[in-house]
Order: sequence, then structure tokens, then C-alpha cells
Amino acid sequence: MFGVSDDLAETLGTRETAWLEFKDYGRETNVRNRLSDIGKNVCAMANDLPRHGGGDILIGVSDAGVATGSVDTSDETLRMLADLRDNGKILDRPSLTVDVAQFQGKDVIRLHVEASATPPVRYDGKAWVRPGPTVREANRDDERVLAERRRTGDGPFDTRVADGTSLADLDLDLFRTSYLPAMVDQEVLAENGRPLEHQLTSLHLAYGLEETVPTTLGLLVLGFDPTVWIPGAYVQFVRYQGLDLGAPIADEQELRGNIVDVAARLEPLIKANLRSRLVADGFRETQAAEYPFEALREICMNALMHRNYESSYAPVRVIWFDDRVEVDNPGGPYGRVRTDNFDRVNDYRNPSLAAAMKSLGYVNRFGRGIGRIRAALARNGNPEPEFVVDDASWSVTIRRAA
Repeated sequence: MFGVSDDLAETLGTRETAWLEFKDYGRETNVRNRLSDIGKNVCAMANDLPRHGGGDILIGVSDAGVATGSVDTSDETLRMLADLRDNGKILDRPSLTVDVAQFQGKDVIRLHVEASATPPVRYDGKAWVRPGPTVREANRDDERVLAERRRTGDGPFDTRVADGTSLADLDLDLFRTSYLPAMVDQEVLAENGRPLEHQLTSLHLAYGLEETVPTTLGLLVLGFDPTVWIPGAYVQFVRYQGLDLGAPIADEQELRGNIVDVAARLEPLIKANLRSRLVADGFRETQAAEYPFEALREICMNALMHRNYESSYAPVRVIWFDDRVEVDNPGGPYGRVRTDNFDRVNDYRNPSLAAAMKSLGYVNRFGRGIGRIRAALARNGNPEPEFVVDDASWSVTIRRAA
């Protein structure tokens, strides 16, 4: 990494390479209209086909390697570019930094992309690579190289090999009918005709081509019963008729299965337990829910996405009292997240699972969960959510609207 005080013409060079791209859109061109082009380049740098460790994209430099001095470096533009990491189009999310730097003494925008630990990375369902000073869509051989490059023991837990399992543990019909179309662009599916094993490894669901073994991610999203191998991978739901744990139990269920199955069962269960209340609207009274379904759904999906599957055997718990709902997630802050910044900073213990849940529609955007929960509660008239975060767990309590 280079500081903003360095002249990048000296540290990076003035010729485009497989790890250095120049873009000159001019001040008159809104970067918003170029995000797709930039996103493909970010994707290619993250895939790091030449194994350089990532790369840089400099906006405000011509193809000839000359700084133009015409780039818009406003805060709005920088935020727009930084949002490429979290808008859900690039999956798995790469490490991306955006800042203003100097090139030949003039301001440029620098996007620095670290090589992904879990390639292939895709932009809008397509993998892009940069074998030289140009970007192209990855072919079958490129994707095979990228898939084989992953280090199953060193990467995130969700992409590690699940020793002792086989493809018989995965619902391959679900993969073909629902998961694959959600993750990969339809044109790519129509063109490549790759065997099943290649498709599974390309999407981090399995590892190895001669002897293909599921990963933790494969079990979580496609497994017939992930808890055989990942004991805590289920949701426990308890509805009490009262205000504490000593109250009679009205309903108790354990939701076991893959993420798709659990989500399909959790939605009607939550809706069945929602009660209505009367809200004054001028001279009339209208009905509103005691809790907004959107907030409950967001809390539960985020718990499934962020929980610690590696070392905790406890389930995600949804505990419903007469005056509140508590959701307990085994897994404390991870990475850059701390107990004092959890509502402002985000990081991902399970990056490939997060990508899968985004593509399947269970997550809307990255890094916006707490904001969406607060907004939904405010619109419905509920108090602010209450968070309790420690090193080993994360719980959220939402209280009934008056």
C-alpha cells in the first residue's frame, strides 16, 4: 500500500499492466454511468489471474499514462466508488480502498484491490479476469485455475472442505433449479456447459475436481441436514405466554435444514405469531402489527449470516415473549467490528455465505442491516432495538409497539 503523499507515477509506473488500469472519464462524465465498467475491473483485480496480489485502478489517467487533471474527486464520487464493495454486485466481496492520490503531480482517484482469498469473484454473475493490460470475461480454464487456487485450510471457515462428506450430502436438484440460476448470469449458464463438479467448485460449494468434496458453504446452503456436520446450524424458536422464561410455552420448534429450507419455514412461523394492534388515525383506528415483519426478518437473516458456525454448537435462538422478541446469535464481533463500533463498521466471518444469501434474496445490501432494522421499527412505532454484544454472542431485543 502507498500513502496519498506518494506520486503513483513513480511507485506504480506509467504503463498499464495486468495489475494497473488507467481510466480517463473526464470531469464532465458522471462516474455513476461508468460503475459497471469499473466494477468489472475491480472484479478482475480481485481474481488476480497473474498472482500479483491484486491491483490498482487509477481514474484520471489516460491510456498513454498521462494524468489529465480532469477527474471529479468530490466526496460524493468517492462514496459512490467505495460503495462498489457493498452494493451486492461483486461477490464474494473483495477488499477495496478508495482515496485521492497524486499522479504526475495531479489529483487522481485510486482504487486499490486486494487479491481475493476465495476466487472466482463475479460481477453481476460473471467472472472477469485481467491476464494483461485488458479485462475480459473468464473462460472455463480461467475459472478452473481460480477455483483450484483457493487455500481450503487458510481461508474463511465457510469455504473450507467438510471432511467426511460427499456430494450425496447435497441437494443437487436444489442447486440446479434455484441456487445456480441465482448465482450465475443466464448467458454464462447457456454458454459454458461445464460439468456439475466444475460448477460446484466455481461457486465455493465444493473443492476438488477428481474427488469433489463439499465445503461448509455447500452444506449450509444445499445440505440435506447440515447439523450432522455443523451441530449449531439450526434455529430454535420458542413462544412464551408471558414475560419471562418461567411462563408457559405456547410453541417450540427447531428449524433444521439448509438455509433455503430454514428461511422458507421461518417466514410463515414469524408471520403466524405477529399480532395486530389498533392505531389512532385522526377519527379512525387502523390496524398495525406489533412488530414490523421486515425488522424481524432482517434480524434473523443477519443472525444466520454472521453467526459462528466453526466453534459454537449453540443455535440461533428466536425467543418470543408477550412484550418483546429476543434473537440470540452465537458469535461476537469479527474482524474490524468491535463492541463499540458494531453499528457503524461491518466485516464478514462468513463472506461466501453472505454472497450466497445476497444472491438468493435473503439480504438486500451489505452493511445496512442495523439501519434497516432501526428504520422499520421507527416507521411501525416500536422503540429502538436493544443490542447486547460481547466476545462470544450478539443479541437483539425489539419491544412491542404500544
